[in-house]
Amino acid sequence: MVGASQANYMAVGAIIVQAREGRIEDAQDQMKSLLRQRHHLQWNEDDDFTIRNREEVFRAQENSARVMSILLAAIASVSLIVGGIGIMNIMLVSVTERTKEIGLRQAVGAKTTDILGQFLADAVTLSLAGGGAGVLTGIGASVLISYFAAWSTVLSATTILLAFLFSGLVGVFFGYHPARKAALMDPIEALRYE
Repeated sequence: MVGASQANYMAVGAIIVQAREGRIEDAQDQMKSLLRQRHHLQWNEDDDFTIRNREEVFRAQENSARVMSILLAAIASVSLIVGGIGIMNIMLVSVTERTKEIGLRQAVGAKTTDILGQFLADAVTLSLAGGGAGVLTGIGASVLISYFAAWSTVLSATTILLAFLFSGLVGVFFGYHPARKAALMDPIEALRYE
């Protein structure tokens, strides 16, 4: 590639070489010695060029893809924790606001498991609604990226199903404490609550 340097328009920026099968290392060694000779480098001087083969480039791409996956997983984890804490807070407020209703249900014979199930169902419904909004946003973003950036995106039904399942599990995990708090209320104290 000629003209890679603005200071010297005749400078060579890159040379692409193809070696015979199974002789890549030999070709690299020969190129290195030839370039050192042409660049007038002494034995104690560092190379002023870089030689890369296709495997090194693929390895670098795999490493960067792995780092991006870890980064995206970390961002998703933080988002799930923040969303879960939000669900827990909403459910705690709901339990506080519905204290008299909980006491009344217990007074007429509702079991602890009934109230626990009711509030867990509320938490799961809330988290599935958030998961559905997230899935729709993700699908919309994928379609827009494909259209405007001309990148190919792949939408997997398995991934969408796993996202819904995981959002439901987040609802169960973060909604259990408020549901348990509601289920273990003393009916007399709950009915007196103002």
